[in-house]
Amino acid sequence: MGRRWLKRLILLMLFALLAITGIVLSVTQGAASLTASAALQFLLVPDSSTMSQIIWNIRLPRAVTGAMVGMNLALSGAILQAVMRNPLADPHIIGISSGAGLTGIAILILFPAYTYLMPAAAFTGAMVAAVMIYILAWKNGIKPVRVILAGVAVSAFLGAAISSLLIFYSDRVHGALLWMVGGLAARSWNDVTLIVPYTLTGLALSLFGASYLNLLQLGDDMARGLGLSVERARLGLTAIAALLAASAVSVAGLLGFVGLIVPHMVRLLGGTDYRYIIPGSALLGMAVVTWCDTVARIILAPVELPVGIIMALLGAPFFLYLLRRDV
Repeated sequence: MGRRWLKRLILLMLFALLAITGIVLSVTQGAASLTASAALQFLLVPDSSTMSQIIWNIRLPRAVTGAMVGMNLALSGAILQAVMRNPLADPHIIGISSGAGLTGIAILILFPAYTYLMPAAAFTGAMVAAVMIYILAWKNGIKPVRVILAGVAVSAFLGAAISSLLIFYSDRVHGALLWMVGGLAARSWNDVTLIVPYTLTGLALSLFGASYLNLLQLGDDMARGLGLSVERARLGLTAIAALLAASAVSVAGLLGFVGLIVPHMVRLLGGTDYRYIIPGSALLGMAVVTWCDTVARIILAPVELPVGIIMALLGAPFFLYLLRRDV
């Protein structure tokens, strides 16, 4: 037991190092690169120079936003995989992100003056999607397989609604299309202040719920025998996952695969205890998104790719790998 926890502690330290390195690279690399020491000097002693303004008003808020988006999506995926006892569950695949995406697209296209309502609207859309999934999957109780199938159906339905909005309002779709791919371009301190409360609340609730997630892994009957109200716990944990996914979608768009691949990486390296998976997913999610966003900015510089494209290139092969392992 002691050696196992030592290994997990080392892994958490490694994930934290990767996250810090990802943020540093996000701040220092771009069309105009500079060393970490030079960037630190600008951070400690800001001035009116162009590079100082770039770091403080463009790169740093983008890096912080990307780190929180990665954390939220990874935590959401980890929770959903436990709640549904299905390793292929994540907010993008089962439809929760689509619910948030539909309300987000509606605000961007129909009510652009109310973008400050995006997090609340995205959470409402995510929760409506989650409720729809539960209603469709309910038949003498909830079974994880039915939830996944219902989620795929709800995701397809909501995707059709998003496509309809884009067709009927084709003159306003440019920003919406970029938002659908998922990206962090032009993120500012306003986006940081929008997502911070949801990130801190979701992280705290996820850490608190880790023991319940462990009980759910034992099966419904065993969990009930240990005193857990299974349906209440499943609904509450799904709400936490929806909160995390919706907050990420509201600032970064429909960024896929983070919630799928990050919890799996953490689980493959360190085991199935959610007291380790939750903090591990949070840290590795930060690392994956900040690293991928940096790659997206510099791989074809000065042209910038949306980070969602890089995540798809990384996530699709990993998804196929999971299928080959008969997860």
